[in-house]
Amino acid sequence: MKRTEADIKKILKNRTVLVTGADGFVGSHLAERLLEYGADTHVLVRPTSSGMLHNIGHIQRKITIHKADITDKEAVRQTFLELKQQGTKKPIIFHLAAQAHVGESWRRAYETMNSNVQGTLNVLQTMVDIKLDAYKISFAGSSEEYGNVNPEVKDQYRFDKGGGLILDERSPLYPQSIYAVSKMSGDFLFRNYFSAYNLPCVVARKFNNYGPRQNPRFVTATIITQALENDTIRLGYVGSKRDFTFVKDGAMGHIHTALFGRAGEVYCFGYGKTIKILDWLHLILKVGQEKGFWGEKKIVYDKERGRLGKSEVEELRVDYSKLNKFTGWEPSYTWEEGIAETIAWYAGNRERWIGRVDW
Repeated sequence: MKRTEADIKKILKNRTVLVTGADGFVGSHLAERLLEYGADTHVLVRPTSSGMLHNIGHIQRKITIHKADITDKEAVRQTFLELKQQGTKKPIIFHLAAQAHVGESWRRAYETMNSNVQGTLNVLQTMVDIKLDAYKISFAGSSEEYGNVNPEVKDQYRFDKGGGLILDERSPLYPQSIYAVSKMSGDFLFRNYFSAYNLPCVVARKFNNYGPRQNPRFVTATIITQALENDTIRLGYVGSKRDFTFVKDGAMGHIHTALFGRAGEVYCFGYGKTIKILDWLHLILKVGQEKGFWGEKKIVYDKERGRLGKSEVEELRVDYSKLNKFTGWEPSYTWEEGIAETIAWYAGNRERWIGRVDW
């Protein structure tokens, strides 16, 4: 069923909505979009000694900020009690707070599990404990949950005529990193709490978002920031294939899933096509050169920049037909359009990312 802008506004207008992890990359874009639809937007961000907001400082006067670490159950409880007192409509919760870097999950294994699993459990159990009656609560899953093809159940996968892997809500999960395991755990916890307590939980399993404000340690951003600063670009393994989705389309995927998805179910979304990292690199360089951001670049491949051991995921491509059937959601940005907007943001906001690069 095709859902319109009017359908979305009807649900979100003046409704209390909470985004955990809203100061992160995807969360900040989601918070912006919710404001555009007239939602009473609340955000939960981790408290820091500086109190600095990285990605939502420009909208902080339009939102209600709750400072709490999701690994602190009492802090989550206090936030949700405040949420319970807001408005007359049932609130919607988007749970995006997480340690989101695959490579970092090996170096920060306990932090990743505490944040992504214990934190998710705190969110769900708190809703049960205080009897928070929500319209919907949506979990941000990840395509990394699929990992590589599990040879023991290969007959359960779908492939196109050329042998390309196609992943959807029914595909087996075979995670290859601590991050992926933590996301799979949260994914199942959401469905467990729906089954046990009838919480209106849905899972939004997204594929490889990129765009403005992304941490420069992720592949798209590291290519762009290196190209803006250096004559040489250094990358690790470039043979894997990814389904890159512009973050503004990703934010709408989250909204469509939460508003119109059926409780207890999973909905996948992404661009619907794969591209090799090597070809993605050349596409980014081509777009940037055409837009006048840089000239010719030298490329160096560094094996030390690859994923740990044999944990590389080779191919991730989504079939988003389920979400499309239920809501009409589909990507609206081409790769070239998304890349151009992303490059322009990094070019105009050097001070926002230069201190975070790892190249």
